[in-house]
Amino acid sequence: MIDYYNVIIIGGGAAGFFAAINIAEKHPHLKVSILERGSEGLQKVKISGGGRCNVTHAEFIPQELVKNYPRGEKELLGPFHQFMTGDTIEWFEKRGIPLKIEEDGRMFPETDSSKTIVDFFLNEAERLGVKVLYNQSVVGFEENETLWKISTKKDVFTCEKLIIATGSNPKIWNLLEQLGHTIVKPVPSLFTFNIKDKRIQDIPGVSVPHVQVKVLDSKLTSEGALLVTHWGLSAPAILKLSAFGALELAECNYQFKIEINFISIGYDECLTLLKNFKLTEAKKQVGKYSRFELPKRLWQNLVKASQISENKTWADLNLEQLEALATQLTKALFEVNGKSTFKEEFVTAGGVDLKEVNFKTFESKLHNHLYLAGEVLNIDAVTGGFNFQNCWTSAFILSKNI
Repeated sequence: MIDYYNVIIIGGGAAGFFAAINIAEKHPHLKVSILERGSEGLQKVKISGGGRCNVTHAEFIPQELVKNYPRGEKELLGPFHQFMTGDTIEWFEKRGIPLKIEEDGRMFPETDSSKTIVDFFLNEAERLGVKVLYNQSVVGFEENETLWKISTKKDVFTCEKLIIATGSNPKIWNLLEQLGHTIVKPVPSLFTFNIKDKRIQDIPGVSVPHVQVKVLDSKLTSEGALLVTHWGLSAPAILKLSAFGALELAECNYQFKIEINFISIGYDECLTLLKNFKLTEAKKQVGKYSRFELPKRLWQNLVKASQISENKTWADLNLEQLEALATQLTKALFEVNGKSTFKEEFVTAGGVDLKEVNFKTFESKLHNHLYLAGEVLNIDAVTGGFNFQNCWTSAFILSKNI
């Protein structure tokens, strides 16, 4: 027996559920189903933001918001004029889920729990009559005159409109490729840098609020907070580089050098200030008191790396040592040797070529009544709620156009 629906959504994640709920609200006469390959859905929503669910970001100008998307910047400008972060906030608040803004602009439910979002999506889908079918691993879909035929390992379904919201799923990308879509080869985006270096190896957990980082022999630069981890370096300054440099860094097999300016002032200005310390702080030990508001343990490691012993006073330093310290503070070189996934938030660059999608409706340009939402497209963003905003926007717009 073949099950028939007006709309079938493949993928029970953020984009899939958001699309289903909005379609069911706008078009209550339509029979809607979600096919999810796992035994439960919304797994990424559950773990996002350390289990708090980073719903979106407090950036309210479309032209500024798109700058957070290494892939998709140009294409998302129009959609963001249709459904923006403010619309996301309003959508959730109208349904009894107020959001709050944190200092860095990330937005979370006031409950600080992703369970709030997950439970709401599940309950709302049920209330609106959306049929959510689990353990339905899709093995094929094809156009059959006016209908789509979808085969899973267990069942066969038909529908008038088919929505693909499967995120970074290679099997679904292969099926889309068989339909003639171009798939941009996926590579990891949003990852931390593996670095073994004496200056950071014994200080995991130490962070600097603002640094400037650049990848040597490239145009890649970024700035923001920096965190020392057991494996190397993380936090926004690194994650932005990993997202915008996803293709370039994959090409060099994640072996490259970075230069860090820990104090965000130039070498010459730094050297002048260090010479000034030599005069004004003459009797003080260099390693004892941190300068430039750097964490003490990082400061001491940079002093040591400048070949300055711990008990040296500022008066003892010669020009060569002052220059070495200025270099460590403003142009410290680190060798990156590999990457690690950022928490469990695995994001990839790659997916359906954006030239093959109509961004006014999120419908395929190659096949009528085939829609693509969220990360199945070659769109990805830096960390901070931006990837979810892409899911909400694409799902909302296609729900209007179904």
